Amino acid sequence: MLRQNWWKGLCIVLLTSTVITGLLIPVPARPNLNESIRNYFFHPPLWIVMMVQFTVSVVYSIKYLRSSSLRHDLVAREFAITGLFFGLLGICTGMFWANFTWGAFWTGDPKLTGTAIGLLIYSAYLVLRGSLTDIDKRARMAAVYNIFAYAMLFPTIFIIPRMVESLHPGGTGNPVISPKDVDPRMFLIFWTLAAPGWILLGLWITSLRIRIAKIYLNDIQ
Repeated sequence: MLRQNWWKGLCIVLLTSTVITGLLIPVPARPNLNESIRNYFFHPPLWIVMMVQFTVSVVYSIKYLRSSSLRHDLVAREFAITGLFFGLLGICTGMFWANFTWGAFWTGDPKLTGTAIGLLIYSAYLVLRGSLTDIDKRARMAAVYNIFAYAMLFPTIFIIPRMVESLHPGGTGNPVISPKDVDPRMFLIFWTLAAPGWILLGLWITSLRIRIAKIYLNDIQ
């Protein structure tokens, strides 16, 4: 049992270390950012988790289309739900950061607008699933739509916002934050503690949801 759950312990260690070091280490004093730069350890990793979850989800949707296995559809659904959850957390933490640096929780910035559109498209995936009662038809349509929704993430979140002026880091090609604003220690903590820890947490949450969903699936089969 311990050998099977080692990664859960690692997740706890990584996130605990992220919180402690993220709140206590000295950070660069940058105009507008100041102490809010500590959100670097919490806000950007949530988007990484979202993309990992959505990527696994679309892979299982493709698997379903090839196998027609409802278990593949189940896994695709649960990863999509968790991905959307972390995407919403990413928006919330970004809004608080924006309020400190831009003076408003929300602006018409293309990066924010594109992200909102991307998440709305994925929300429609769940609405679609809830609108169909036939299990096989729902799984097929959801799998096809999931592929479409995943493809739309790239123009709405990554491509179009970088083609126009944006206050958000990423407008000039940097997907997270300007290297001039953080020091090497922050990069090290981000890639060795924060990002892996949040990814493992996302996988942990999804694994629990899948176990619960499989019980229900077994009951209806």
